[in-house]
Amino acid sequence: MKRNLHTHSTWCDGKNTPEEMILSAIEKGFDTLGFSSHAMLPGDPFDWPLTSSRIVSYAAEIRALAKKYAGKIEILCGVEADYIRGACSPDRSVYSAISPDYIIGSVHYIVADDGEWVCVDESPDSLRSGIDAHFHGDARSFICRYFEAQREMASTCKFDIIGHPDLCRKFNTKAPYFDEGASWYREQLEATAEAFAKSGKTVEINTGGISRGWIDSAYPSDTFLAILADKGVPFILSSDAHSAASIDCAFERFTQI
Repeated sequence: MKRNLHTHSTWCDGKNTPEEMILSAIEKGFDTLGFSSHAMLPGDPFDWPLTSSRIVSYAAEIRALAKKYAGKIEILCGVEADYIRGACSPDRSVYSAISPDYIIGSVHYIVADDGEWVCVDESPDSLRSGIDAHFHGDARSFICRYFEAQREMASTCKFDIIGHPDLCRKFNTKAPYFDEGASWYREQLEATAEAFAKSGKTVEINTGGISRGWIDSAYPSDTFLAILADKGVPFILSSDAHSAASIDCAFERFTQI
C-alpha cells in the first residue's frame, strides 16, 4: 500500500491546494493521502498555520474532498501540531473540535532560558543567530534542549506520529554547527529512542529534507534509525510534502525499511 500522511497545502505553507495534492497522489499511484496542516493551538502565535478560526473550515474541506474522491483514493484529515513548552502541544484534547484521523507531533521551536523561541529549521542564519543570542553560542546546549523537548512531547501528549525526530540535522550538512559523531549526541539519541519506545508512538521516516535540498538522507538519520529499530519503535514513511511534485520524494529509497 502506497500512502503518505504528512502533507501540507495552501491551508498552511504548502504550494498547492488540497485538491491539486490529491490529483497528484492519484497520478502517482497512492492508496491513501493524509493531510497534516501545521497547527499551533492554543494561543495562535502565528497566522500562517491553522488558527482556531480556520481549523474547522480546513477539516470540512478535506472531508468534502474525501467524499468526492472516494473509490479513487482514501483521504484522511490530520494535523501537524507543535510542541512548545508552556505554549502548545499536539494533544487530542486540543483538537477535539475536528476529531482528526491522526495527529503528527513535531518540535520546530525550542524555548530558551530567557523565554525566547528559537526555530530549528527556518534558515541556517536564523538558527545560528538564535543559538548565539539565546543559548550563549552553545550549539550542544541547544541540541540537548531540542531532544529534551522531543522526549517531553512523546511522554506527555496524546498523539499518533512523531514528526521528523532529528530535524535539528536539517542545516548540519551545508552549514555545520554540531558534531553528529560526538558521544554526547549519541547519548541524546539513545535517551530519546528509549522515550519514544515507552510512549508506544510511531516515528516517521521523513524525506522532506531531501525534497528541499538540504540533506541527502531521511529523518531520522541511519544511526538514529538503527537505535530506534533496536528498541522496537514502529515506523511510517512520509514525504512531508509541501508541493504536488514532492508527495513521493525518495520513497523508492526507503520502502524496504
